[in-house]
Amino acid sequence: MKKNGFTTALVHADRRAGVEYGAVHQPLHPSSEYAYTDARELAAVFQGKSGFSYARQGTPTTAALERKITHMEQGTGSVSFASGMAAIHATFFTLLRQGDHLICSKYIFGNTNSMLGTLQQLGVEVSLVDATDVNHVKAALQPNTRMVFSETIANPSTLLADLQGIGDWCAQQNLLFVIDNTLSTPWLAPAKNFKAGLAINSLSKAIGGHGHALGGTVTDTGLFDWSTYPNIFEAYRSGNPQGWGLTQIKKKGLRDMGAAMSSDTAHRLVIGAETLSLRLQQSCHNALTLARFLETQAAVVQVHYPGLGHHPQHQRATDYFGGWYGGLLSVELHADIDVFDFLNQLRVFVLSTHLGDNRSLVLPVAHTIYYEMGPEQRALMGIADNLLRISIGIEDTDDLIHDFDQALKHFKLKS
Repeated sequence: MKKNGFTTALVHADRRAGVEYGAVHQPLHPSSEYAYTDARELAAVFQGKSGFSYARQGTPTTAALERKITHMEQGTGSVSFASGMAAIHATFFTLLRQGDHLICSKYIFGNTNSMLGTLQQLGVEVSLVDATDVNHVKAALQPNTRMVFSETIANPSTLLADLQGIGDWCAQQNLLFVIDNTLSTPWLAPAKNFKAGLAINSLSKAIGGHGHALGGTVTDTGLFDWSTYPNIFEAYRSGNPQGWGLTQIKKKGLRDMGAAMSSDTAHRLVIGAETLSLRLQQSCHNALTLARFLETQAAVVQVHYPGLGHHPQHQRATDYFGGWYGGLLSVELHADIDVFDFLNQLRVFVLSTHLGDNRSLVLPVAHTIYYEMGPEQRALMGIADNLLRISIGIEDTDDLIHDFDQALKHFKLKS
C-alpha cells in the first residue's frame, strides 16, 4: 500500500486512529484529573505505564497533538509544553547539570540567549560559536561537553548552521545534538535528516500558523543512545533506553516545572497543523518574490534571505530544503530613512512581534527583540539600527510588494 504524504497523513490521522461517533478529529478533553476503577492500574500509570493521571503531565488531546508532531519529525515520541521557550527550558534544565558544557550557535533567538545566561549562573559552561562552519563547533569541544544546540535558520540574520556537518560529527563523538526546527519546520526538513537526537518546535509559529495559540514540543528522533548519557536519573533507567531522555524531560521538565499545554490549545494547534504545507508554500513563494523586489530598491542596503543567490548559505539551503527557503527575511534600510516613519507607512504588513503567522509581520529588530542586548552586542551580531525582520504570510503576493513599494516612495535619499 502506498504510504501517504505529509499533508494527507496529518489530515486523516485522527479518524484513522479511531474516533467515537465517526468524528474526523479527536475530541477535546478538558478534564484535569483521570479516574481508574482499579487502584493497581492507577499505580501502574504513575510508575510508567501509558495512561493519564493529571493534566499537568498531558491529556488525550495533547497526546493527539504529540503524535502528529512525532509523525512530522519522523521521531519516536514527543512531549508538549505551554510554549516553545518552555520546551527549550525543559531540555536544557533537565539534561544539563552543574559542571557540564554546552556548545551553542551564537546566531540564536534573543530569549534563548537570555536563558543561556541563567544556565551559566547555575554552573553550566556555555560556548557560543559560529555554527555555519562545523570546524568552529569542533574547536569548542571539551571533556565535559554534553550537548550541541543550534537553530536551523537564524533569527533574524537567516544564516544557516552547518547542520549536516554538525550532525555527522556529533554522531561520531556520541554527543547529543539538539535542533530548534521552528523557522524551517519539519515540513522543509525533519531534524532527523541532520542526525539530531532531539527536535524542538515552537508550535506557536508556522505549525499552528494562525497566531491564536502558544505551544512547544520536544521530539525524540530515536537516533541518540540514551544509555550512554550520564545525566539520566536512576529512576528513569529502566526498560528500553530509547525512551529515557524523553521520560526525563517529561517528568522533570513538564511535571515538575508545570509549563503544561491546555487541551483547548492543543486542539487549536492540531487543526492549524493540517494546512502547514499549503501555508508554507505560499509564504515561501511570497518571501522569495518580495526579497527579489527589495534587492532592486535604492533605499534598501541589504536583503538577507536564503533564497537569494548571494546569500552565504544559498546552496546549503537548497540542498537542505529542496528549493524552498522559508518565510523569514530581514532587510536593512538606508540610513537616511527613519525606520519608524517607514514602518508607519505600511498598510498590509502588521507591526507586531511573532513569526510564521498567516499575516505578514514586521518589526525593527534593534529597537525591540534585541534592544536589551545593547549596541555593542548588536554590532557583534551584525544587527544594524535600520534592520527590519519580516515574517511573510499567505497574502496575495502583489499586495505585499505594492505595500513596500508605496511606503518606500514616501522617502528621498540624501546621498
